[in-house]
Amino acid sequence: MRLLALLVVAMSLAAQDPVDLAGWINRGVQEFKAARYPEAVAAFERAVAIDSSSISAQVYLGTAYMQQFIPGAESPGNLRIAEAAQAHFLRALDLEPSNKVALASMGSLSLNQKKWDDAQRWYEKITASDPNSADAWYSMGFIAWSRWYPAYTKARASLGMRPEEPGPIQDGGVRADLAGRYGAVLEGGVRALEKALEIDPQYDDAMAYMNLLIRERADLRDTADGYKRDIAMADDWVMKALATKKAKAEQRNASVMVPPPSSPAPPSRIRVAGMVVERQRVREVAPVYPDQARQAGVQGTVRLSIVIDKQGHVSNIGVISGHPLLIPAALDAVKQWEYQPTLLNGQAVEVASEVSVPFVL
Repeated sequence: MRLLALLVVAMSLAAQDPVDLAGWINRGVQEFKAARYPEAVAAFERAVAIDSSSISAQVYLGTAYMQQFIPGAESPGNLRIAEAAQAHFLRALDLEPSNKVALASMGSLSLNQKKWDDAQRWYEKITASDPNSADAWYSMGFIAWSRWYPAYTKARASLGMRPEEPGPIQDGGVRADLAGRYGAVLEGGVRALEKALEIDPQYDDAMAYMNLLIRERADLRDTADGYKRDIAMADDWVMKALATKKAKAEQRNASVMVPPPSSPAPPSRIRVAGMVVERQRVREVAPVYPDQARQAGVQGTVRLSIVIDKQGHVSNIGVISGHPLLIPAALDAVKQWEYQPTLLNGQAVEVASEVSVPFVL
């Protein structure tokens, strides 16, 4: 079926086919930009057929395949797409072992397939080639948490501990077993995230996973004081992550909402209960569930403070509470919500209120 599809695509383009490597690469790039990925694959395959030693053609072809890969889907067709992408990235790395795009793509494909050992090796190669790759260091922190978390939750559940129940884990044997199997994984993840934050001090996702690793590491402590120290450190990272996300959101809002010098004084404002403004909502944009939160099994509710302007648009948003991995998606959604204008004595006024954005897997 795939060969037939490629043949049909090739026949439709035959009248104006390029005549050389550069022409087919350019054709593929144009198709890729237009989100016509099968057509891009067909063009890049022609380029590879002309010159299989072209690093650009191999990387472009791998990227066009990878764009069609669906993380989590186990269908044979989807797995073949991943294998095809990997084959061309590996060929590019045979030609140029330090190719950054091919290395990062191999790491991403392995991570999205939950092949943690493979992903770890690829990101280690990336940091060896580029020690200042904050994303690679962050990815190794995420891999560490992904390796550890299933065993951690299973151990707590086996002891009848609810997810919200404080630690440390009371069974010393279970603590010792987890520490023996995953202690080095946890510490390696923390070190990787520390490196990511040294490179990019505003890396809020790295802060979020630092919180998770340290908070869960606390359950392995042998003393109450050790447990409390880790929990305090984790709480500090939560606050840093929230503050960073809030600052970034305010910067984004400021870049598109700077009033002209002649703007009038702010109008009067009233506070309205959340249930009341909910009935006045005329446009609600659903949040996009973050991939990282979905992979981590994170769900919950994000609570936000909002200001609705006289026209019914959300003019300001503040974070009250919520998981760091969910907050950005909630902010992106709520800033697009619209409301009926609120009238006070016949005059439109600003409204301050609170809203809740649930995330359920």
